[in-house]
Amino acid sequence: MDFYINEETAWLRKSVSWIVNVVVVLACAWFLVYGFGEQVKVSGNSMQPVLDGGDVVLTDRLSYVIGKPQRFDIVVFEREDGKKNVKRVIGLPGETVQIKNGIVLIDGEPLKAPAQLEQVSLAGRAESPVQLSDGEYFLLGDNRDSSEDSRFANVGNVTLEQISGKVWLRFLPLLKIGFISGKERS
Repeated sequence: MDFYINEETAWLRKSVSWIVNVVVVLACAWFLVYGFGEQVKVSGNSMQPVLDGGDVVLTDRLSYVIGKPQRFDIVVFEREDGKKNVKRVIGLPGETVQIKNGIVLIDGEPLKAPAQLEQVSLAGRAESPVQLSDGEYFLLGDNRDSSEDSRFANVGNVTLEQISGKVWLRFLPLLKIGFISGKERS
């Protein structure tokens, strides 16, 4: 009993309690991040200016277990060749996507987005209307001139099964750490 009352050992008890609390918080954070998320390194500059090549982001795998990708979400998907890519959702299931005269059309109407996301210099396979089936998405990189995305046959329409999660946090480089909401259409 004297151990808990003695002033000389009170600092030891407080220190041990503080260290245990920090370890428990770190363990919980680690479990949440790696249990429901995934760490992905962005390759290339196809998502500039929002994400640069070499940035490391965390994805939320749980959001698409309980919900569906929305237009302008930034997602991680696995290509047929096994590579992980980061792109923005443009076309949703059941829609028709076409790129005509440099403008992205959704069901024949211009995409309502800032000009830098609307303009596309190369239409690729979207020169003709691309009909998305149930569970298929049309993805584009923000840096349209430097992006290998759904416009090209080697990527094509992306299924919900290929999408592993929604990008929610850039944590490397540390100087650019911050949340990514999908609304960053700068």
